[in-house]
Amino acid sequence: MSGQPLPAPRRAAVLVTLVILFAVLAALPWLGALGVKGYVLSFATRMMIFAIAAVSLDFILGFGGLVSFGHAAYMGIGAYAAGILVAEGLEDAFLGLAVALLVAAGFAAATGAIAMRTKGVAFIMITLAFGQMAYFVANALSEYGGSDGLTLWTRSTVFGQKLLKSETVFYYVVLGCLVVCTALVLALTESRFGRALRASRENPARVAALGYDVDRIRLAAYVVSAMLCAVAGFLLANQSSFVSPGVMSWQRSGELIVMVVLGGMGTVAGAIVGAFAFLLLEELLSLVTVHWKLVFGPFLVLVVLLGRGGLMGFLRGGGRG
Repeated sequence: MSGQPLPAPRRAAVLVTLVILFAVLAALPWLGALGVKGYVLSFATRMMIFAIAAVSLDFILGFGGLVSFGHAAYMGIGAYAAGILVAEGLEDAFLGLAVALLVAAGFAAATGAIAMRTKGVAFIMITLAFGQMAYFVANALSEYGGSDGLTLWTRSTVFGQKLLKSETVFYYVVLGCLVVCTALVLALTESRFGRALRASRENPARVAALGYDVDRIRLAAYVVSAMLCAVAGFLLANQSSFVSPGVMSWQRSGELIVMVVLGGMGTVAGAIVGAFAFLLLEELLSLVTVHWKLVFGPFLVLVVLLGRGGLMGFLRGGGRG
C-alpha cells in the first residue's frame, strides 16, 4: 500500500526543527528582559494558538488531501464554548475544554459524514457552506453578544484557582498544548492509520480494494482535526478575553490554509513554521502599510513557485533550480 512513512532524512529534519522551535519558545519568557516583554509574550502566545489550528488542518490537508474551507468553524466552537460557559458562571477550564471537544467532534462527525460523500471542489464548497452555517448561528446568538461578540470577564480557572491569569503560566500552558497536539499528530501520521490516510489521498481506489473503508478513515481524521482546532479556539478566547463570529469566518479558514501552504504541507513542523511566518509578516508589514496583503501575496506566490514544500522546503535546501 502507498502512503509510506516520511523518508528518514526528512523525518529527522522535521524533528530537529520541532525541537529547536520548542526550545526557543520555552526559553522566550526568560529572554524578554526589555520593556516589551508583555507584548512579546502575548504575541508569541497568539502565534502558538494559531499554530495548533494550522497543525490540525495540516493533518487532513497535508496528509489526507482534504481541503477544508470551513475549518475555522471548529476554532469558533472552541472559543464560544469557553465564552458561553464563563458567561454562565462555569469557569472550570477542564469543563470548558471537554465541552469544546465534544461539540466540535459532534459537529464534525455530522457534517463530515455528508462532506465525505463529495470530493474535489464539491468538498471544498460543502465545508465552506457548513462553516458559514456555524458563522451565522454565532451571529444569531443575541444572548451572547450576537454580531458584537462576547467579552469574557475572567479566564477559565483550574481547580478553582485563577492560575491562567498569569501571562507566563498561560504562555506555558499554550506551549504545552502545542507540544501535545503536535506529538499526537506525529504519532497518528506514523501509525497504520496515518499510512492508510496518506494512501487514501494518493490512490483511494487501491486502498478500498485492500479492504479499507476510505470514507471512515477520512471521517475519523476529520473529527480528530476538528477537535484539535477547537483546542486552539478555547485557548484563543481565554487569551483575548473576547470571542466573536469573526473567528469562524471563511476568511479565517482561508488564512489557516495559507499558513499550512506557506510552511509546507504534510510535515507538521511546516504548519507551525507557516503560522509563525504568517503572523510575523502580518505584524511587520502592517507597520509599513495597511495594504500589507499586496506585499504578502507575491511573497506567498514566490514561496510556492520557488520552493518544494514551502518554507520547510527551503530549510531542507529544497528550492527549485
